[in-house]
Amino acid sequence: MLSTVTGKVQILPDAVSCRIAAGEVVERPASVVKELIENSLDAGSTLITIDVEHGGCRLIRVMDNGEGMTRMDAQLACQRFATSKLRAEEDLQTLTTLGFRGEALPSIASISRFHLKTVPPETTLGTQTHSMGGMTWEVYEYTGSQGTQVEVRDLFFNTPGRLKFLKTVPTEFSKICYVIQQAAVVHPEVHFRLHHQNHKVLEYPAVPTPQDRLLQLYGPEFLERFFPVSHNAGSFQLTGFTVSPHHARTSRTPQEIFVNGRPIKNTTISHAVYEAYGSFLPKGKHPQFILFVHLDPQTVDINVHPTKREVRFSHPEYIHTGILRAIKALFFTPNSPTTVSNEQALRPFPDSLHPPPAKPTSGTLGIAPAPFQRFSELPGAITRMSSSLSLFVQEPPSVYTGKNHAVDVYPLGQIHHTYLLGQINQDVFIVDQHTAHERVLFERLIRSWNKREILQQGLLIPEPVELLPHQGELLEEWQPFLAQAGLDVERFGTTSYVVRAVPAVLGNVSVGPLVLELLEELSEWQSTDSLENIIRPILATMACQSAVQAGRPMTQPEIKELLQDWAQENFPMTCPHGRRVAIRHSLEELHTLFARPLE
Repeated sequence: MLSTVTGKVQILPDAVSCRIAAGEVVERPASVVKELIENSLDAGSTLITIDVEHGGCRLIRVMDNGEGMTRMDAQLACQRFATSKLRAEEDLQTLTTLGFRGEALPSIASISRFHLKTVPPETTLGTQTHSMGGMTWEVYEYTGSQGTQVEVRDLFFNTPGRLKFLKTVPTEFSKICYVIQQAAVVHPEVHFRLHHQNHKVLEYPAVPTPQDRLLQLYGPEFLERFFPVSHNAGSFQLTGFTVSPHHARTSRTPQEIFVNGRPIKNTTISHAVYEAYGSFLPKGKHPQFILFVHLDPQTVDINVHPTKREVRFSHPEYIHTGILRAIKALFFTPNSPTTVSNEQALRPFPDSLHPPPAKPTSGTLGIAPAPFQRFSELPGAITRMSSSLSLFVQEPPSVYTGKNHAVDVYPLGQIHHTYLLGQINQDVFIVDQHTAHERVLFERLIRSWNKREILQQGLLIPEPVELLPHQGELLEEWQPFLAQAGLDVERFGTTSYVVRAVPAVLGNVSVGPLVLELLEELSEWQSTDSLENIIRPILATMACQSAVQAGRPMTQPEIKELLQDWAQENFPMTCPHGRRVAIRHSLEELHTLFARPLE
């Protein structure tokens, strides 16, 4: 006799399994936009328009002029595991399209009020389908022009647990902007439009070359600072752009990797880039790059992550070596050991003039500061960068000033334009000029913040800053908080902003890099509610960007002022980011080292 007892293991209903699948594919509104854009691109669209309301939570509408679908295809496309890209298991090894998992449309529909309209080629009669929460589907006829329109309303309306984990509207919308920018980079032949709350935010008309697209996205300054990268080894092709080492910044934006047209994150490629820069990269700086990797589809697995953010290579060491050599070749002269040709090593770099070595003078232990010289770059010139090029950050020789304090300070000189040597009272110190100044500024800022008395210094000429749209949205969200921290920033156009005031204690700070670094820091925080938690890293970033940089010559009076200010702060031995500030040798230690009797 068969048992009638119900077992513990059961098959989930389709509605539940679809919502689980949606949790893997749809993390936030930007995930929906990404999936729908990829479908439009696979359909051969040349114009894609995205309309968004309330950061994508209320409405996402993606319209394209692609080939559209028949009535039967439209109905099948909204079922799980339905796809037009695969026919057999072997097709997974040769996939060249962007979408293939068969999860996107039914997963999106299961957590939204979903509406699809589509018209196939050579007709005006199409199909529209509608679903609420993916439960039941209604199908109607539809008349319109060729293409597909997908409308997603009230995302996560039936999964409130997911809804509460979304960030603020500006943050979610900034993620959508970023997704569209990534798609635009790799598809210059497509016209992209984005509207938010019925206002145009982005417009990227189709252009003939990737360089033209990068000019649209990042502006002419991008092409002046970046150099082309190229490598061709059979089925492995690498193209793109990477920044000159002396233009490296504390910000990691942009660091974009595209493999066979997909935006991804990959540690193999990122590690190869950093290793290629090696000692050419100043400490605390990061390279910016946009790399396009093209591989035989059989050598790359794109099915290792539901959102296709990660890939797996069959020969990662081959990819690593190729990228390493291609980028490393940019930083070597013909006499340097490298495996690439001299022509490749010479081609990308403009003329550069770098500061001559300092000449020793009496009274300063042979470490007197050399006259300051900036790098002068001639756009379009074809020459080389010397392997001995100074890669320290260069800054104008504005005099470091502070307050005089009752501390016995005897400045002895500067080592390698980076470390200060001085006697403070009875002790001898070797001090990192950047981290010491950074800590002094941080302590002053945090004291002012605790008293809510951060004084602003208005800029005589407001300084413009160009931001990408997703950075601008983030700035809009955090603008009131930045004002409390002493930074006055205003919108001045679609993607342009002006900085009108900075905290007075920062002095002559470089505003552009400061804003970019602050946005990099703020992008990691969930909301603006935790100001007390975030203020320390924000003020630390301000101090770091404003402090005198390594490689900057300092005069004896400047050295004395900085050492006095550092001593006044009770000799802190680390900067706000944890880096060492100084090495101390007491008089007793010196007597012991030289076998002198202690006095």
